[in-house]
Amino acid sequence: MRKLAVSAAAAGLVACFLFLPVIDAFTFTEVRAEKPAVHYIPIRGDEEFVIRYTHSIHLSDVLESYTVTKDRKIRLVKMEYEDLAIGLPGHAEAGETFTDRNGKYTLEYEDRVLDAFVLYVADIDTDLEFRHAGRRYDLKQKLERGKSYRFEAEKLSLFDLMKGMNMNGR
Repeated sequence: MRKLAVSAAAAGLVACFLFLPVIDAFTFTEVRAEKPAVHYIPIRGDEEFVIRYTHSIHLSDVLESYTVTKDRKIRLVKMEYEDLAIGLPGHAEAGETFTDRNGKYTLEYEDRVLDAFVLYVADIDTDLEFRHAGRRYDLKQKLERGKSYRFEAEKLSLFDLMKGMNMNGR
C-alpha cells in the first residue's frame, strides 16, 4: 500500500513538472490547420519586441514596436515608416500621436492592448523579421510562407515546449 502511495505521489509530481505552465514565450500558432504547428521564442527578461517588415507596395521598411504586459497581453507602442498610403496612416486617431520628422512618420499609441493578433507570412520576397533581446529572427525562414499564425505571449509547460518548435534553434 505504501509503494502505491509513493508511486502515485511521484506520478503526480512528474505530471505537475511536465504540465504546469512555467516558461514565458512568444508563440506563433498556425491558424488554419487540423494539427496546428506551434513555434515559440522564450521571453528572456526583455518584454519589448519589434516586428520589421518590408511593405509589399512601397518596398520600404515598417517597424512595429510592442511590449508584453504583466498579464501577458501585447501592447502596441508605435509604428515607424517612410511612406503614407495603403495600411500606413497619415494622421492620428483618438489615443494616438502622429509625428512627421525628416520624412519618417511615427504613430504612437497611448493604450492599444491586444490579447493576440494574426500574422500572415506572405509568399513574396520581402522581409519579415522579429526582434527580441538582441536577436533577429527571419520569419520567412522560420515559418511557412503562405500561412497565417496567431501570435501571442503565453506561459508554456515543459510538455508544450517539447511539442513545439523552438525558433532559437535549440
